[in-house]
Parts: sequence; C-alpha cells; structure tokens
Amino acid sequence: MTEKRKHKSNKLKFAMRVLLVILGGVIAAYGLETVLIPNDVSDGGVTGLSIVGAQLFDFPLGILIAVLNIPFIWLGYKQIGKTFAILSIIGIASLAIGTSMMHHTPAIIEGDTLLVTVVGGIILGFGMGLALRNGGALDGIDMLAVLLSRKLPFGTSDIILFLNIFVFIFVSTVFGLQGAILSAIAYFIASKVIHIVEVGLSGSKTFQIITTQPALMVETIRDRLGRSATYKEVYGGFSHEKFREITCVINRMEETKLKEIINEIDPDCFVTVYDVSEVKGGNFRKKDIH
Repeated sequence: MTEKRKHKSNKLKFAMRVLLVILGGVIAAYGLETVLIPNDVSDGGVTGLSIVGAQLFDFPLGILIAVLNIPFIWLGYKQIGKTFAILSIIGIASLAIGTSMMHHTPAIIEGDTLLVTVVGGIILGFGMGLALRNGGALDGIDMLAVLLSRKLPFGTSDIILFLNIFVFIFVSTVFGLQGAILSAIAYFIASKVIHIVEVGLSGSKTFQIITTQPALMVETIRDRLGRSATYKEVYGGFSHEKFREITCVINRMEETKLKEIINEIDPDCFVTVYDVSEVKGGNFRKKDIH
C-alpha cells in the first residue's frame, strides 16, 4: 500500500511539473506575441533565430520554433536524460502552439521602447524560468552550450553569450541595429528573471569563515541570527598552521547582519561567500533568537 501511494504521489508530482512547464511555455509565448515581436524586438537563442526566419520567409513562427529545436532536444536527451527531454518537448510544443494561437492578439504595449524591453523581458523570463524550475527548457541553445563547455575551455555562460552575439547580429538584418540592441537588452532582463524564478527571491548563501575566534563567532551567529554552523579543520598552505573553518548557510536577507557580526568579532578573518540555489535536509530552520 505504501509503495502504491508513493507511486501515485510521484505521478501527481510529475503531472504538476508538466502543467507548470506548459504554463511557462504559454506565458513566454504571450510575452513574445503581445510585447516583443509587434515592436520589432526579438529574443536570443533558437527562439530569436525562429523569429527572424519567420519574418524573412513569412513562415509560421510556431513551426520554426518546433523544427529548429529538434536537434537540441536530442542533445538534451543524450546529455541530461529522458525526463528532461520529455519535459522540454512539452515546453517547446506549448511555446510553439502558444505563439500560433496568439499571433493575432493585439499588442499590450506599443511605441515605448524602454517599457517594451522591460515588460517583454520580464514576461518572457518568467515563462522560461517556470519551465526550467520544473525540469524542462523552452530554448535549445542552453543544451548546446552545456555540450560545448565539456569540449572547450570555456564556461557554459560564456558560450551562451558568445552564441547569442551571432544571434543578435542575425536579428539586426531584419529588425535593424536598434532592434538588435533592444533584443539584447530584453534578453538580458529575461535571463535575470529566469534566475530569480529558478532560485527564488530570497535564495541562500554559504559563508566560509577562517577566524582566530571560531567558538565566539559560532556562538554569536547562533545567538544573534538563530543559525547553526559547522566546523572543519583546514591548514594554511604557507604557514601550515591549523585553523577551524566555519561554514554557515543563511538566506540573503541575513547577509548584512552576518557581515556585521564578522567585522565586529574578527575584521581580519578570511571569508568566502557562495550563492546557493537550493538547501535541503539537515536543520536549516532558524532557531528562536528572542
């Protein structure tokens, strides 16, 4: 019975992910068809190439989005897995169908280039981020970048930026230099919104602190922030001196307070800070500090 319930629960979770990926595709399509495209602003990646192709050859945008993404879906299947490929097919299909259904929908903003790039970028980024957060993708260029980063001495983000330079040069042939610049701005805004949707507005950060007063530091963090911390022994590469490194995970709103504590106790300590996209397990809940 327990196994059946678990299986049913997994099915419901996957169904919810599918619905959210579809919703993400529809939202992205709405941003394209009612804000960006009517104002001669494009997107980056495969979607940007599809928009230019649709303008040049008077071909349905939805069909181009679906066809041009096929090789990238195959890459996603080979490099990331079957579930990702299935969810990406669903997401790209919902984007393609959404653009076809909304093609004659009146633009909600016209003329104001700044407003167009901001609103369009936010709507597009929210839709793409929603799909990515639930395990799918709406554009294949990210999958290509992951594959190339394994074969070239560059990071994924660097390769995505490099590939999109050629996309926006191509965009300029149809929408002109101003259209290409506005498209790049909208793409930049969308990428930031994608990050927020994936990580969340609060997010988390990991602080790693090497201090001469580790016990006092941990006690103060616990008393004033309600956060726990862990120790590990580290050794100086030059002095070979042994230290106790403190690791503490906090949310972004607590970052300033923790920096104040660090500066108050040991302003000369060595601190490294990392962004954390997700925290699970353990006891991440705050303790009562009142």
